[in-house]
Amino acid sequence: MTKQILVGGVPVGGGAPVSIQSMCNTKTDDVPATVDQIHRLEAAGCEIVRVAVPDMAAAKAIGAIKSHIHIPLVADIHFDYKLALECAAQGADKIRINPGNIGGEDRVKAVADACRAGKIPIRIGVNGGSLEKALLKKYGGATPEALAESALGHAALLEKFDFTDICISVKCSSVPVTMGAYRLLSERCPYPLHLGVTEAGTPAMGIIKSAMGIGGLLCLGIGDTLRVTLTADPVEEIAAAKRILRAAGCRQEGPNLIACPTCGRTNIDLIPMAQEVERRLAGCTKPITVAVMGCAVNGPGEAAAADVGIAGGRGEGLIFAKGEILRKVPQERLVDELMAEIDRLP
Repeated sequence: MTKQILVGGVPVGGGAPVSIQSMCNTKTDDVPATVDQIHRLEAAGCEIVRVAVPDMAAAKAIGAIKSHIHIPLVADIHFDYKLALECAAQGADKIRINPGNIGGEDRVKAVADACRAGKIPIRIGVNGGSLEKALLKKYGGATPEALAESALGHAALLEKFDFTDICISVKCSSVPVTMGAYRLLSERCPYPLHLGVTEAGTPAMGIIKSAMGIGGLLCLGIGDTLRVTLTADPVEEIAAAKRILRAAGCRQEGPNLIACPTCGRTNIDLIPMAQEVERRLAGCTKPITVAVMGCAVNGPGEAAAADVGIAGGRGEGLIFAKGEILRKVPQERLVDELMAEIDRLP
């Protein structure tokens, strides 16, 4: 089990639930626009939010933003350690830095001292595109070993200054490299790990990459917090993260919809039916499994674990629960009857 840190009021690591993060794409010094976007992220289920801090104007906006939101605020900083100091003074809930690009050890110590005084954790963020030249030469590129060694070296530097409220990320656009780096870190250090596949792309491919990389690691028991990075409205990242957590068995909130892929045995128009069930489940918060199956083969038996489900037949369908048939209903009533059955569940 990893060490636990507190990001604002959200525990990360140490067996705490895996938390969902996102990052604003507004100009941080535009406080109204940034706050508005964070409110939309909050409503979608974001639990920790990060903003870019490229200059002092952005750093000085941290306090104003924080005063208008309800989730922890992370300041993302590169190169200028003075920005990290200002964000700490403004009350940021976490600072994200790469200790290798903010200058000499005295500057890293200054950031560590400020964060220790404010009880602010630091995320060491290592990316495949910003590795030290010596490591690139040693390993012949951005390999899992290079990413892990870079992160551990930066952690050792913070430890030198008696700072251990650390979270680590080692992101790369390659799913296999990313997974390999996190697996190495999980074996070699006690710190909580922030999962992500960086530059994953648009939702069409980015969600697949993230599901493979993030979801694969979660299934191995690796990871304490995550961000799905998409070239899209950040709110889309939250929906994708929720689905990944549910698929990996890390969260039970809300329904889990299972549906057969259809084949030549299907006697009902199952695809739009499954889409209709998914749409009508959007507001459901019950931690249940709902099945939409196309025939007797993939019906109550195949979906026996489902709390409730439907299976199609010729001119009629079945309503079933936990593998037991409850009743037959006309095809046109299947979805309505299913929803009624869901309403009766506790």
